[in-house]
Amino acid sequence: MLNKNNNKSVIVIAALFELILTTTVITAILSRQWKILYLSLLAAVCLILPFIITYISNIKNIMLPPSFNLVSLLFIFSAQYLGEIKRFYDIFWWWDIFLHSIFGMYAVIIALYIIQGIIKKKQGITKQRLILFNGVFSFSFSIALGTLWEMFEFTADCLFKTNMITGGFQDTATDLIAKILAAFITCAVYYHHSLRK
Repeated sequence: MLNKNNNKSVIVIAALFELILTTTVITAILSRQWKILYLSLLAAVCLILPFIITYISNIKNIMLPPSFNLVSLLFIFSAQYLGEIKRFYDIFWWWDIFLHSIFGMYAVIIALYIIQGIIKKKQGITKQRLILFNGVFSFSFSIALGTLWEMFEFTADCLFKTNMITGGFQDTATDLIAKILAAFITCAVYYHHSLRK
């Protein structure tokens, strides 16, 4: 759970991002840039999702990292606004790979928090086996979320005529490889660090 100061900071950042997107919507309407309008509306809706997920997780007593809302907001803004609307994907060749790598690493952290809240160590389970299970589950969770993100990109391209999957199969494969490598490295670090405790 976030403390009050962190929660206020996240709300201020969310409001700032929504203000930027509102300005972009108005500008897009006035200049009749319909693609920018749709992308801005999509990004504005996506910025609400972390708060909905946090609300549900609080009701269901599911643990999320304290930084969940902040990292989610920064990721969505970086992917949707900077990446699509401000064309960072075209300007910086590495922007897409960078975001997918961050996504892969942070999804592992989310999974580790979720497991921590669900699984309690039982008699007969060794520390090494529990750590290995946590790592395998977190890796799988990260890859599953990464796959869902790729499906989101494909759906957005089909419905809103965005350009998220610029290179077709090669783009999707590169994104998945970046996520898998980042998730694997993060899990390996977790595994070795946890065994030394």
